[in-house]
Amino acid sequence: MRGGGGHDGNWIERRRARPQSPVWPTLRRALLLHRPHLGMVSLLLLTITVSAVAGLGPPLLIQRIIDDALRPGDSDSGLLNLLIALMLGLVLLSAVTDVVQAYLSNTIGQAVMFDLRRALYRHLSGMSLRWFTANRTGEVLSRVSNDVGAVQGVVSDTLGGLVGNLITATSTFVLMLYLDWRLALFSVAFLPVFMFPARRVGQIQRDLIGESQEELAHMNAQMQETLSVSGALLVKTFGRQADEIERFEEKAMRIRSLNIRRAMVGRGFNVMFGLFGAITPAVVYWYGGHRVIGDQATLGTVVASAGLLGRLFSPISQLLNLNITILSSLALFERLFDYLDLKHDIADRPGAVTLKGARGDVRFEGVSFSYIAGSPTLQRVSFAVPPGNFAALVGHSGAGKTTVAYLVPRLYDVDEGRITIDGYDIRDITLESLGATIGMVNQEPYLFHSTIKENLRYGRPNATDAEIEAAARAANIHDFVAGLPHGYNTIVGERGYRLSGGEKQRVAIARALLKDPAILILDEATSSVDSETERAIQDALERLTKGRTVIAIAHRLSTILAADLIVVLDHGVVVEQGRHAELLAADGVYARLYRQQFAQEAEGVVAGGRAP
Repeated sequence: MRGGGGHDGNWIERRRARPQSPVWPTLRRALLLHRPHLGMVSLLLLTITVSAVAGLGPPLLIQRIIDDALRPGDSDSGLLNLLIALMLGLVLLSAVTDVVQAYLSNTIGQAVMFDLRRALYRHLSGMSLRWFTANRTGEVLSRVSNDVGAVQGVVSDTLGGLVGNLITATSTFVLMLYLDWRLALFSVAFLPVFMFPARRVGQIQRDLIGESQEELAHMNAQMQETLSVSGALLVKTFGRQADEIERFEEKAMRIRSLNIRRAMVGRGFNVMFGLFGAITPAVVYWYGGHRVIGDQATLGTVVASAGLLGRLFSPISQLLNLNITILSSLALFERLFDYLDLKHDIADRPGAVTLKGARGDVRFEGVSFSYIAGSPTLQRVSFAVPPGNFAALVGHSGAGKTTVAYLVPRLYDVDEGRITIDGYDIRDITLESLGATIGMVNQEPYLFHSTIKENLRYGRPNATDAEIEAAARAANIHDFVAGLPHGYNTIVGERGYRLSGGEKQRVAIARALLKDPAILILDEATSSVDSETERAIQDALERLTKGRTVIAIAHRLSTILAADLIVVLDHGVVVEQGRHAELLAADGVYARLYRQQFAQEAEGVVAGGRAP
């Protein structure tokens, strides 16, 4: 439970060690997420422009009302009615465009979020098994779920907010310059003072968000480990609930502290800017009033300019806050882009062929492989399994048997040599067709939290009920399933924990058989079944060997006596290969393993009182 975090931990150290990345490349890449939706983006920009222009109308109409319609001694009720009607029309138009703008912004934002989630899931699902074993599941899920969720508001609001506020602020300031350029310049004279603090606040929040998301990822990893069935079982059986609760609370308190700091950063800045925005109209009325008294401006111009201040300072305030939001969100985008930039170390080669109608001729030719550089797991392994043959891999624990099985479907790639199927190097076969050719039952079978039928149908989604039942009978699991209250619709629970080890194993075997692959790999497939079930499964496997290549790994040598080929591994090297009788006659490693296991089984029978 404490291991498995090597890769992500290294990523954290690299992120802390390297200088903070420039803003523009990450921001540009985030904005380019909108590219597939340019049609809706263009419509949004048009709506924003219409809304901004419509919003300029009321202050101009107010000026006309004061200076023309309500002019002392020469009032014009008809003009007043017309101007009021126009004002109401513009207000109604602004309301409608605001609703349309909100709809478009959210639609575009959700579309971008869908694209981002899909891209992340597709990319990560293509990572090799080596990558998944080097990363904690909880931290990966946190990156895909929490980080994507955290940028959702930014993606939904940034484009509309940025463009809308820029258009509103720019058009408003241009209109203020048109009305009275001196008054306009006086109104914004102190705005540059707020630019640098806004940038600094954004940078601080960027660091805090990055640290907060890292802590959240660690907390989610702990929850995923300790609240899963296997983790909860370990915690309870070792009496470590209090320790895990303490670890969780420490992480949660750290996240709370970071979020409080993040919420308070820039509060003083916002208060000062809000105070400035509240005082400015009074200063404008003071300055404009003196210009009216000096007959240098009209009353309508001053009132209109003061009214436009709200349309100027509100978008400027939002732009400054948006700047803070964008800068702070860059930490999230960097984390997501780091995942999207990961290289697939196992991928289709250019020109890879699609394997069709595979016969199942499997050959290992001088294969060497290492999980850790300098520590070889397999060395120059060579053997051949003709189509339709049953090959068995045996050897002491750690000899490399499972590694051999994992190399066939390219869960890992060989370091030296090659593996061929029907004469094709598996690296020259598309991963999709390779996966369709091979079925595998792992030592620890994984079942989804769903019904038995759905778990079986995962092997072939379009399988009929009759085909499902036939596969279950072949794996000797049908009678058990039929005897359950809900039959094939029984929920198996998380990781299949409602079933026994042997029952899970047989469901997994039935699932692989339902797939009907040309090559079937059984990694300790009978390790969790009793002798009676084991014999039934072996009978089924013997019937299924015809026309199918089977590669089986088993500690129980009694399960492989009829194998066409037995490959004996010792410390990653093939030391013997042949049939059972041949290997016994050679009196080598296999013969010693067989005699040792036979003696242990005989002792077990005597100890159990089933034989004299």
